[in-house]
Amino acid sequence: MRRLLGLSFSVTRGVIQILRQQLLWMLLLRIVLYTLLLGVTYILSDLHFSVIILPNSVLILLLLSVYTISIVSALILIRLERNLQKFGFLQCILDTIFASLLVYSTGISNSIFTSVYFFSIITGGLLLPRRGGLIAAAAATISYGFILFLEFQGIVPDYFLVFDFNPMQKLQELVNLFAVKGLTFFLAALLSAMFGIRLHSTEEVLSDTIYSFDKLSHLYKTIFDNISTGIITTNDQHIITSANTAARNIIDYSLDELIGHDLTRILPHLNLSSRATRQAIDFYKKDGTKIRIGYSLTSLHMPSKDLSGKKISSIYEEDSKLVTLQDISEIEKLESKIRQGEKLAAIGMMSAGIAHDFRNPLTAISGSAQILAGEFSSAGSAGNKENMMLTNIILRESNRLISTIADFLKFARPDLVERYWFSLLNCIEEVLQVCRADPEWPETSTIKIDIDPRTDVWADEKQFFTIMNHLIQNSIAFCAEGQEIIRIRAREQTLSDDKGNLVISVEDNGPGIDKEMYEKIFEPFYTNRADGTGLGLTIVQQIVEGHKGSISISRSSLGGAKFTVTLPLY
Repeated sequence: MRRLLGLSFSVTRGVIQILRQQLLWMLLLRIVLYTLLLGVTYILSDLHFSVIILPNSVLILLLLSVYTISIVSALILIRLERNLQKFGFLQCILDTIFASLLVYSTGISNSIFTSVYFFSIITGGLLLPRRGGLIAAAAATISYGFILFLEFQGIVPDYFLVFDFNPMQKLQELVNLFAVKGLTFFLAALLSAMFGIRLHSTEEVLSDTIYSFDKLSHLYKTIFDNISTGIITTNDQHIITSANTAARNIIDYSLDELIGHDLTRILPHLNLSSRATRQAIDFYKKDGTKIRIGYSLTSLHMPSKDLSGKKISSIYEEDSKLVTLQDISEIEKLESKIRQGEKLAAIGMMSAGIAHDFRNPLTAISGSAQILAGEFSSAGSAGNKENMMLTNIILRESNRLISTIADFLKFARPDLVERYWFSLLNCIEEVLQVCRADPEWPETSTIKIDIDPRTDVWADEKQFFTIMNHLIQNSIAFCAEGQEIIRIRAREQTLSDDKGNLVISVEDNGPGIDKEMYEKIFEPFYTNRADGTGLGLTIVQQIVEGHKGSISISRSSLGGAKFTVTLPLY
């Protein structure tokens, strides 16, 4: 709205500026007119024509008066911001006075300069329609009638006696001349007013057209510059004629580096002959960054000549092209993730079915192995000891398969989140108790817990137990043997009066994780552990996101990896 008001204000100022320029031209024409007329008078004085000629002193005085008043008026007009029409009316009256002085000084009824009155009448009608010409005509009629009356009374300059001057002595002649001249003046005023009204109407239409054009131009420029899709136009020689902000940002070129340059040089891999609706190319920015650009081509078929057949411009040709660009690097990554997600979903469904079918036979195998182990342990023969060892292998591997199948099922069919408040410290101590019960848990490990006993968690306790168990087991697996150190911390983070987060971190003194692997380690089936399934951290991320939280990785001050889990507190 502010922009449109600005356009309207600029149009109004444009109209005022036009009137000011017209008035300045009128002042200039006044100087030119009187200079020529008085110059003709001076020439006639040397040729001794039978007309009344101004004496040199009167001629110079009149000319200086016209020059002085015109220059002063021009200086006032340049600084004048309002009342330009009143200024124009005043100038018409001044022109009438100058004309009356010239006519009076050159013989009144015998003057050859009576037509000078038409200058003020015509300019008044054209510049100030409806009233300007009529006011000038009325002033000219009154002034001419007054100097005719002076002639009738014999009040004339003394130098008239030198010329063959015959003053009017009959009232009828005076009235007749006055009526004819006055009628002529008003007729000229009406005609100039008609032309002035037409001119004024044309100027108003032109101003409205300029205003509408400015609005459309502003709208086009706003859309062109702010649209997120890059737009480049070229002529039939593939020379760039325009480029919007989005296009410049996508390919990292300035406007000067694009306009007037060959598009095929800037984007050499574009296929300008293809008619495919969607195409893509690899593009390297100036800093070496590789991006993927999607583009499409459209022929503009712009005319190179206007309606009169005149050539518009050399940059517009009949076969101009519109090239739309878009950085689709993130879109293609998203599409790849979606395809990967669909693939994993299909694998997950299949794995869930297979895992479910495997779990029952494994349970039976594990139960049978436990019975055999009991029988072998009761007998003390050497053969039974060997059978006992083999049975323990069956039990161990069966349990490992059952654990792996459980991870598959958790990944494929996540449990519903049932939140409630529980003690964070108690939950972690239960996790550590289960971990220490594992025969493979290192007795040399050191667990450092920095948690306020009053800290509670708003989460699903069973799923939170799984999160902490996976993180602790993952950390201990990468610690150096005999030097295992794990640190667990928790703190509350206040966001506002009614919102906050609980931030829990698990750190170790292992080798750590390279930054390039931060995102990859959460992918399903990716693992660096020989006995791992690659689902532990994926399940952790899945549970955390199910709680509307987040998990991140960084370098620990202990030297290893640091996993930070952020859960909302409601």
